[in-house]
Amino acid sequence: MKLIRLFTKKRKRIIRQILPFALIPGMFSVVQTILEKGILGDHPVYPSTGNPYSSTVLIPLLTSLFIGFSIGLFEVLYVNKWFQNRRFYEKILFKFFLYVLAIIFATLIIIITRHSIGQGLNPFDSIVLDYVYSFFSNFAFWSILCYYSLAIGVSLFYKEVSDNIGQGASLNFLTGKYHQPKVENRVFMFLDMKSSTAHAEKLGHIKYFQMLKDYYADISLPILDFDGEIYQYVGDEIVITWEPKTNKEAADVINCFYGMKNTLLNQHSKYDESYGITPTFKAAIHYGQVTTGEIGLVKKDFVFTGDTLNTTARIQGLCNNYGVDLIVSQNFIDILDGIGSFNFTTLGNVALRGRSEKIEIYKAEENKSQIA
Repeated sequence: MKLIRLFTKKRKRIIRQILPFALIPGMFSVVQTILEKGILGDHPVYPSTGNPYSSTVLIPLLTSLFIGFSIGLFEVLYVNKWFQNRRFYEKILFKFFLYVLAIIFATLIIIITRHSIGQGLNPFDSIVLDYVYSFFSNFAFWSILCYYSLAIGVSLFYKEVSDNIGQGASLNFLTGKYHQPKVENRVFMFLDMKSSTAHAEKLGHIKYFQMLKDYYADISLPILDFDGEIYQYVGDEIVITWEPKTNKEAADVINCFYGMKNTLLNQHSKYDESYGITPTFKAAIHYGQVTTGEIGLVKKDFVFTGDTLNTTARIQGLCNNYGVDLIVSQNFIDILDGIGSFNFTTLGNVALRGRSEKIEIYKAEENKSQIA
């Protein structure tokens, strides 16, 4: 059951990443249709080509959506991996020219195939080649290509910005979700790399930073798979947040912890060969109210404030004291409502620095015998 839910989440995440590649060209096609209608009116043909003109929105819209979705699918599943270590502008430029060339090549193949079959001629017959030449030498083709290339460029720019600031954050900026502060109930996980100082001393600054990049890259996939939002990177610590609506979504917070742990175990040989160490981590999970808002004038950001974050940080600091990898609060266990394949062992009511009330905390472990 857990694997089925994880597969569904991955599929939804991929579709969310692909959609902008379909929607942005789709909007461009609608704008083009409106502009053409304003310029050509009821004219029956395009003056530059003599092809029949129709002001219908549906066909160009569906064509744009299909082509955009195809590019998005190829981008998310394949191309993005090829350029993930490139600079921001290099990613956009290289992929932009790749997709434009792919469209030109696909158009060439379609034109040759369609005309040669329609005329019953060899694809390399002079009549076919003359038609291809006249098609590609027409200004109308290149003007449309430039227009839709702009749509591809905007789609790529949006994706790269979203990857840099977070998929959810980019959408929140666009919709103005947190333009006015909001009070929310959220789960926070503070996850800290073990023995980070010793690792840094052993590897040196540059190599340690490279290991940190690999470490964050590897654990990011389980975070995305379990719908976590990366709030902050603070050196060797990462702060992740969720806004669970059901107890199943709350259980995914712990599932995410073990997903990250298993990912690093599976990558053991890579880290051992490259760095001579395999990073491990400890974490704390807490649930409570925070105020979420957009701040900044020159540089805008989303900020969570409230006792919940301070409490989570203090609980995470107790992992070494108790010799455990994962501590959760009573608040978090309450929203689980008994769901999940986990064992919880109480560590008692503890007083936390900066907090007047004590809080019940638990050691959390995965109950592998119950995992389906």
